[in-house]
Amino acid sequence: MITLCKTCGTSYETSDTPPAHCDICEDERQYVPADGQKWVDFAGLCASHTNKWKQHDSSLLSLRTVPDFAINQRAFILRTPEGNILWDCIATLDDATKMLITALGGLKAIAISHPHYYTTMQDWAQEFNAPIYLHANDRQWVMRDSPWVTFWEGDTLELTRDVHVIHLAGHFAGGCVLHWARDEGVVLSGDIVQVTPGANAVSFMWSYPNLLPLPAAKVSDITQRLSRVKFKKLYGAFEGRDITENADEIVRLSGEKYIASLRE
Repeated sequence: MITLCKTCGTSYETSDTPPAHCDICEDERQYVPADGQKWVDFAGLCASHTNKWKQHDSSLLSLRTVPDFAINQRAFILRTPEGNILWDCIATLDDATKMLITALGGLKAIAISHPHYYTTMQDWAQEFNAPIYLHANDRQWVMRDSPWVTFWEGDTLELTRDVHVIHLAGHFAGGCVLHWARDEGVVLSGDIVQVTPGANAVSFMWSYPNLLPLPAAKVSDITQRLSRVKFKKLYGAFEGRDITENADEIVRLSGEKYIASLRE
């Protein structure tokens, strides 16, 4: 039986009883709720929740579970000439989602920014016969074995001619963003680079719920790595966190402001 943590959405293989702990939530980058750990089975989640879709343009879709569940991130589907790519993952994989993705042509690959969004990636991979690409530095956070998981190392991974995953670290040792070299360039950042509520700035944290910042040197490294790729749009982990113009300049200025604040 597949059991999910209600706080982070991570899935575990269980027998009759839920796990005693969620390893993801007990890490300082997440949290265990004050009233304790709670669980839901996969079938129960799919019965009580569904997915909301949004078309950002003809080649980019996002989907998010409603009503809100766990961290409440969104996932993205990139429609490329070489096949569809799922970036990041959400827990709910209901029949409607299966039908819609199949109608779009299925999935070529799945890539995920960091462990908070692994959720039910194993089930998505099995459903669509799609390999999952995770940075090897986050190997320890995979809670369910799967033959579909491939760990990669280094700074970049090519998924298609125009789509690359870039290793930035920061929030997690294996933290990554996705760069899509189409038009003026698009970055899908998860919350490795977090779009702020006004969608006119970004920030960088080691732990978001516990408000623990990254050191200045790490933020400088992240912004320098991103300065090497061309992008004008940046889509964050959460609904409405879209920067659709001058995203490269916004990332640069936000990094400078972050570092200056730490040094004051």
